[in-house]
Amino acid sequence: MLDILAICAIVERGKADYVVKKAKEAGAQGATILYGRGTGEHEAKRLLNINIESSKEIIIIITEKNKSKSIYDVMVQAGKLDEPGTGIIFTTNIDNLLGLHHRD
Repeated sequence: MLDILAICAIVERGKADYVVKKAKEAGAQGATILYGRGTGEHEAKRLLNINIESSKEIIIIITEKNKSKSIYDVMVQAGKLDEPGTGIIFTTNIDNLLGLHHRD
């Protein structure tokens, strides 16, 4: 079995497509994009006395560890994730995986 991990990034809404495009150019075979909202202290903004919650996009990419560094670095650059307030990115090991038959 391959040594694999997940790269997860949370970016501002509207930026995920570009980040995923760049990740694919760096070797990612695909991605899942989910939608969410922030609940941090500074996430809720007010406009005309109406709370506006900050929308987020969550990107999940499953990849082989030997490809992960280049994909991760490109995602950081594309999403400007090294700048404060633009989002977060992290990796996590995957112990059990089912459903990616095209990688057998």
